[in-house]
Amino acid sequence: MPQVKIIAKNFMDMVSSLPAMKLDKLYENAFICEAILRSLQPLAKKYVLQMLYIDTLVAAKLMEEWVLPDWFSKHRVALDRLLQLRIFTETVDRKKEKMYRINSTFQKNLQKLLVHGEVLPREPMPPNTVRLPSLEDLEAYALAQWEFFLLQLISSNQAERSSSISSAMLKVFKRGLLSQRDKEAPKLTESGFQFLLMDTNAQLWYIIREYISNSEERGVDSADLISFLLELSFHVTGEAYNLNTLNDVQRITIKDLADLGLVKLQQGRKESWFIPTKLVTNLSASLTDSSSRKQGFVVVETNFRMYAYSTSKLLCEILQQFASLEYQLPNLIVSAITKDSIYNAFEKGITADQIISFLQQNAHPRVALRIPSVPENVTDQIRLWESDRNRVEITPAHYYDEFPSREVFEAACDCAREWNGLLWEDSKKMRMVVKAEAHMHVREYLRRQK
Repeated sequence: MPQVKIIAKNFMDMVSSLPAMKLDKLYENAFICEAILRSLQPLAKKYVLQMLYIDTLVAAKLMEEWVLPDWFSKHRVALDRLLQLRIFTETVDRKKEKMYRINSTFQKNLQKLLVHGEVLPREPMPPNTVRLPSLEDLEAYALAQWEFFLLQLISSNQAERSSSISSAMLKVFKRGLLSQRDKEAPKLTESGFQFLLMDTNAQLWYIIREYISNSEERGVDSADLISFLLELSFHVTGEAYNLNTLNDVQRITIKDLADLGLVKLQQGRKESWFIPTKLVTNLSASLTDSSSRKQGFVVVETNFRMYAYSTSKLLCEILQQFASLEYQLPNLIVSAITKDSIYNAFEKGITADQIISFLQQNAHPRVALRIPSVPENVTDQIRLWESDRNRVEITPAHYYDEFPSREVFEAACDCAREWNGLLWEDSKKMRMVVKAEAHMHVREYLRRQK
């Protein structure tokens, strides 16, 4: 069975995938230009600042002189990133030499930033006018809301509570993560099970990416949505921002993000406000940033017993996807990794590498410093069970027999070999099996022989 893989991109990958017209529209916002500049690698930032007050084309050969020879590979990476984001544009002169120019809209807005200073998208409300939760309470709220969001995805007994999630978020779920038949509760797809084993940052990026990708269907411009999300990523965690400063589309987006725990909504007597959590302020960070990842909780023993020190219902549900639950205490989940439980995981589309990666990423601090953090006999056995299950490979093919002569049979075999499509041949009884992709070529060859 082919494995389904989910690729979670970071925010700048999403920005670079926008059409040229939408990217140029995005750069009309000076704050967005600042946010994108912050996300660039140091060498790419250096090139932008060096080109900031140059209004003419700069030769590629001249730019190569800006770095030492040992840094040439990083030079190419930096230039490629700037071209993807359309911060730089590339042209070829009459001598067929490459020339670069900085995006004029991006350039003007950054010049304004240097002259007038940083401009925040909106100012926080005075602290004495609103009730603000502590940072610890806000982090606990974000984690609980995110876990509840995922628990509704994995647990069918939460279906009656799914009305608390907006239709936009449910649409994100159903696109690849959930499947539903008539009069049946939604069920996780292979991609859905794999999604649950991702770390929090990767899960968040997948949801945000899908939310942006279907924004056009909801009548929302994807460039406007990305612009607003980038703005939110530079708000201050724990501060209150007035909802009256948002337009209608932004208010709907804020309500959707509150379902995920990215912001917390509060209502006062006269005004309403939202409070960003760490999840939303980390949006502009890279997927490799581990600052928002939770502390590990799993201990795996050499006898395949697994101890999870957690009170989370979600984590209990995730562990049951590939382990057999033995008993559960208020803050301890005891389970065992068995052949049957691992085979059940394989049936759902979960791979051995994903299971092992999940156990390593969530290793308890007491064992996380060990090398390896998961016993080798356990990881080896999980991989052996996967290889044992995948010993037989199914290949679509066509069977040929009853050839009129040996010459025609041998010529047909040669034709199949030329197309790399001969799977099996029996020269005595003049039979052969050909791959499906080579079938049309062999059949046409035999027709010409007639």
